[in-house]
Formats: sequence, C-alpha cells, structure tokens
Amino acid sequence: MQLSILYSYKQRKSSFFSNFTVFYKPKIAMAAKLKIAGAWSGVLEAELGEWTIPFLKQEIANRLECATDSINLISAGKVLKDDSGTQRLIELGLKNNSKILVTRVSPDQGKELVAEEEKSTRLERLRAAATFLAKRHADGSLPVEDFNLELENQSGEKVKLGSEDDQRALMMGLMFHGKAKKLVKTKKYEDALEVLTMGEEAFSLCDSKVVQLIDNVPILQIDMVWCYFMLKDISKLSVAGKRLEEARKGIERSHGKESTRLRLLHGNAHPEMALHLRLELLEGIVAYHSGDLGKARISLNSASDRYLQLKVRDEDLSMLMGMGYGERAAKRALRMNQQSIERAVDFLVEEKAKKQQKIEDDIRRRNEIMEQKKFGVTPLKKAVDLQKLKELVSIGFEKELAAESLRRNENEMQKALDDLTNPDTNSDIQFFIESRKKKRSRKASDATIERLISLGFPRETVVAAVSAHGTEELALNHLLELSVPNTSALPAGPVAENVGSSSGAGGASSSDGGGGAAIPNDGDIDHEMERDVEMEDEITGDLQSEDVFSDYDMELTRESEAIEEYLALVLA
Repeated sequence: MQLSILYSYKQRKSSFFSNFTVFYKPKIAMAAKLKIAGAWSGVLEAELGEWTIPFLKQEIANRLECATDSINLISAGKVLKDDSGTQRLIELGLKNNSKILVTRVSPDQGKELVAEEEKSTRLERLRAAATFLAKRHADGSLPVEDFNLELENQSGEKVKLGSEDDQRALMMGLMFHGKAKKLVKTKKYEDALEVLTMGEEAFSLCDSKVVQLIDNVPILQIDMVWCYFMLKDISKLSVAGKRLEEARKGIERSHGKESTRLRLLHGNAHPEMALHLRLELLEGIVAYHSGDLGKARISLNSASDRYLQLKVRDEDLSMLMGMGYGERAAKRALRMNQQSIERAVDFLVEEKAKKQQKIEDDIRRRNEIMEQKKFGVTPLKKAVDLQKLKELVSIGFEKELAAESLRRNENEMQKALDDLTNPDTNSDIQFFIESRKKKRSRKASDATIERLISLGFPRETVVAAVSAHGTEELALNHLLELSVPNTSALPAGPVAENVGSSSGAGGASSSDGGGGAAIPNDGDIDHEMERDVEMEDEITGDLQSEDVFSDYDMELTRESEAIEEYLALVLA
C-alpha cells in the first residue's frame, strides 16, 4: 500500500483594495556616528533613518577601494545583512555610537557563505512548516486554512494508521518526500538528499508495524540512492547497498510477491515496472563498483529487459495523442498497460473520471470546512462532527443549536442531546449563539474600519460610512464618492497614528460568552497563530502536483543511458 496526502481544494481570494494607493510614513532622518573598526577604521556619520545596509557597505567599500561583496559588517555579534535592501539602519537596531567590525572575505567565499546560510535557513523553514502543518492536520483539529490534509491509500480512501503521533510522522515524511522529488526533477540532488534525510527521520518516528504496510519508505530509499548515483558519490557505496536491500524487501512486503497485490489494486495494470527498472539498475551499479560482476550482469540485463518492455512505440503514442491525450499521460498509460492500446485507453478514461471525482470531493470538503468554521471549535480545538450534527438535525433540532451543543460537549452525542432537551441549558445555548453573532459582527466591522483607514480616509468618516452602509465595498464606494468633489479631503500623509481600536464600533463585551463558566472558549479559531504561509503554500503546492502514480511514472532517459554504459563496462 502506498500513502499520499490528500490536498483538498484551496480557493484564493482577491481584494478590491489592490488598485488603491496606501500611504506610508515619511522617512525618518536621524544623524548618528558609527564607530568602524577592522579592515577599515574610522567614524562614519550616517543618517540612520535613511541609510540601508547596502548603502553602508558601499560607503565603507569606497574607502577600502573594494567590492561590496568582499566585506562583511558585524555588530553586536551578528552579521549585518538585509536581503530586501529596504530596511533602514535604525530598524536594524543601530544607533548613535554603535560599533561595527569590518572583515574582508573573497567574493566567492562570501557568496558561498551566504548561499550556505540561505540553504540552512530554508531547510529550517521547511522543517518548521511541515511540522506545524502535520500537527494541525493530523489531530482532527479544524484547519485554519480552507483546505485539509488527510492520508489516503492508492484507492483514494481516507486511512488512519496507528496513533496520532504516527499520523503526524507519516504526514511529515510524505511532505519532505514530496519536496525532495521536486528537487530531483530540477536536478538539485544535494538539496534533495538533505530533504530526503529529513523524510527518513520523520518516517523513523512512526511505529515500524505501520511503516511496513506502505511502500513510501522503500521508494524514498531508492530515491536517495538515485541521488548518490547522479552525484557520482562512490563514498556512499556501502550504505547504498544496504538501502537498496531494505527497499527491495519493503516493496515486496507492501506490493506482494511479484507485485500481485499492487496489480490487483489497479485492475491488472503494471505501474511498478519503471520503479523496478530503476531498482535493478542501481543494484547493478552498486554490484559493479563492489567488484561483483556476476550480480551486476544479472541486475543490468534484467533492467535492460524491463526497459525494452517499457519502450513506447511512436505509432502507438501518436494514436493516443490523436485521441486528444497529452504525451506524458499517453506514455504513462501505455507503459503501465504493457503497450496495449485498448487497455491504455480504458486506463486513461478511468483516470479522468477519478480526477473529476477528486475535484468534486475537494469542493465538497472545502464547503464542509467553511461550514465547520461557522460553528467554531471545541474546547480541545476539534471541529464539529458533521455526521453527528446531521443525526441531531434529522430528529428535529435546529442546526445551529445542535452544532453548538456538540461543540461545547466535544462531539459527545449523548451529552449534546441531554443539553438540547434540558430547557435551562437549551436557553443558555441560544443566548450564547446570539452573543457570539454580535461579537463576530463587531470584529468584522472593526477590521473593515481599520482596512479603510489604512487607505487614508479619516476615522470619523469611515466609522460613519461602515455604520450606514454595512458592507466593506459599499462603504468604500461611499467614501470615494465623498472624496471626488474635493480631492484634498484625502490625507496626503500617513494615517498610521490614527489607527486603533474603534470605540465607535464597540469592543468585545465580557458577557459575550453567555454561559462562560461552562465553556472555556467561544469556539472561534485562532487565525493569528505564527505561520510561514509562503513555505506552507510551497509544500501544499508540491502535494497538489502529485497523484497516485507519480512515484512510478519516470521518463527513463537517464536510466537507459546508464544501462548501456554499465553493461558495456561489465562485458568489457
């Protein structure tokens, strides 16, 4: 069995604010003396509110008559750098009489150090983002995003293997493996190896009995040895042999003897052929470099036979492409169906239907998540169980009332039913729901006011517009109409000093909780948690690009070249 992470559809929202100018604070001019030591010594007078790190480095480089990339600036034990080049010295903590040490480095060395540091930082970000994603999506909590990550098998069925910790470890391993496969495709083999190692570590945290059920770990091992080969790293020869031995055992354990279990699962298709070709090729290469020419010959000849079976004829490919299928999809279908055009067409039709079904499932799941978010989370941050909610609604309870009862009772059906049938608790729940609606309305109104103020409109005018028109778009249109006759009404400078909590819109009342003593939270999701959204989007984007056959779908060009090369060496 192979696991993959199901990524439910994510819809990005656009904002109608994108065409408006945002007013910023003017630059702050602040003269100060910086004490410079090291490769150049002296005192520089700098405008801390104006100068940036690149500008400072240029000033010092001019005095040293060298390039800016040949010096490093160190202050308070840290290398001063600003990747964007927009931060002012004052924003980086420099002040009057700050001491700066200048060191000389070769341009190449400096670039290597920067590249190594960037790589290290990126790996740390990747690890942290995968950890947080797995934690949020493995424990049944309601996701803060409008998508959900779930483990599924090759039939597309949701699965839960082992404990919650096992689920988290599996998710992390799959995320790292997905990122590594992207790096392999772009021929960044060293980077891929580091990420594959992270994936191996994640899988090692999972119960061994669970890992033995899936083929993801054996495939990861093969990918690692492939990276050794592409990097021509002979020093990894002994560990490569052990990895391939474990990979072969793991594949047979999960696929069955001669892949019978896998083929049965996929309607007698042969998706594993390319994977076995790469495995046998690598076994042959390791055997050759270990001096076992007999084993090398056997493995390489077997890999060569498989390649001939997988070689797609131009006329067959042309026929499928003439039916409207893409080249890659047509090649995949022919290879996985022993070059049978009829079976390949059936395969393509079935895959298209599965993809359409997945799109529909994604939309349904996204809508479920949006509905669950309206109901809030339980005290333990779990989502309201929609199946149990349907049962309560089917026996006559109002949906919102039933959802709140399940939420405050951690989805325990009997306790929720008891609260709904008890007049006192039922009344308390109704009061709580109304209070929460008012609170959410005030929060939304406050957020709207702050966004409009950030565009440069006066607070009093914005509060009046939002109160009168309700929605953000209508309020903005009204404000723009007011500003047309007299453009001077729009402030020409910053308005950040006016931004604050809107007293006109009201604040959250202490009575919003209703039966607050019995409910430790109001169910709203914490959207302010610290997240690396950019890296999370990158990881989930990698997951979206994968499908059930991605690990078995290989171009095989480099493999065919290696087979010829090593067979010639063995025969010689």
